[in-house]
Amino acid sequence: MPLVAHSELPTFGDLRQQGHDVLSLDRAVHQDIRELHIGFLNMMPDAALRATERQFIRLVGSCNRIAQFFVYPFSLPALERSTDTLAYIDRYYSDFETLRNAGLDALIITGANVANPALEQETFWEPLIDVVDWARDNVASILCSCLATHAVLKHFHGIDREPLPSKRWGVYSHRVSAANHPLLRDINTRFDVPHSRYNDISRAQLEAAGLSILAESDAGGVHMAASPDQFRVIYMQGHPEYDASSLLKEFRRELHRYANRERDTRPPLPENYLCGEAERFALAAVDAAEQARTSGVPWEDTLEADIGALLDNTWGDTAKAIINNWLGLVYGLTNLNRKQQFMPGVDPDDPLSLKEK
Repeated sequence: MPLVAHSELPTFGDLRQQGHDVLSLDRAVHQDIRELHIGFLNMMPDAALRATERQFIRLVGSCNRIAQFFVYPFSLPALERSTDTLAYIDRYYSDFETLRNAGLDALIITGANVANPALEQETFWEPLIDVVDWARDNVASILCSCLATHAVLKHFHGIDREPLPSKRWGVYSHRVSAANHPLLRDINTRFDVPHSRYNDISRAQLEAAGLSILAESDAGGVHMAASPDQFRVIYMQGHPEYDASSLLKEFRRELHRYANRERDTRPPLPENYLCGEAERFALAAVDAAEQARTSGVPWEDTLEADIGALLDNTWGDTAKAIINNWLGLVYGLTNLNRKQQFMPGVDPDDPLSLKEK
């Protein structure tokens, strides 16, 4: 399913240069193929905004070639932004009211940084809930990532996330918990997913609210769950969209904070992520950051050059397969009129027809 470069968003050009299939708008309008219109609510902070945008749009564009994808990034005005990021959003992003009026087939929502103990206290809470409430009754499916999962579960089911004893940070092996669910069709029964979070929602909390567990890990917890209707909201606590280097960038950020005395403890290595020579380089970098912290001499960060080529991506293929299944299901259920949620005959309470008759 090729992406359609329907705007001047730089990510479209970047992906085309990297060898991804991105159609020009002129070519797309002359193809007799049903397109999908996907909203992408990007709530990530400025430093991660464009990387997250690229990662998710790439995932969508890596799916099968039957449909065309119009992906519409948008954000929330309530989020604090720099002048440069606001200018970027103003130039390349859509606004929610325009998308609401035009209609969407599906919606992806990213995580966000938080500054308050309760999600309801965040400045983005009310605007986010406005989007989510509209989407629940107007798009075929909502896909939530990380913090968005916690916020939407709080809103729809009253589930409060619980703080973890320490940050869940690394790459964890997961097992499919619902092998017959259409979203997991032809997926490996065991697969990796990166996690990077301080809070958790457990299997017990999800099942008590009537949700279905789709994939989980002994060490990483629940990664995927589905709303009681099995499709209209899909929740992910992990980060299948991550690049191979995403956790390395987070690790380097923490090393800089440690060297600059912005954190008190030595940063741990992300779990199950660095192997062999890469791990040795990383441990040496922690020692070097500690020496810089003690001496006051700036830490010389060469980690990306040292180990970038040694990193493995053990989750990308499964991530693509799951997103492909999700979009295929959206394609088969959504109405040709994108202002309507489902095609005629689809039961909103059982869109995948999984309930026993």
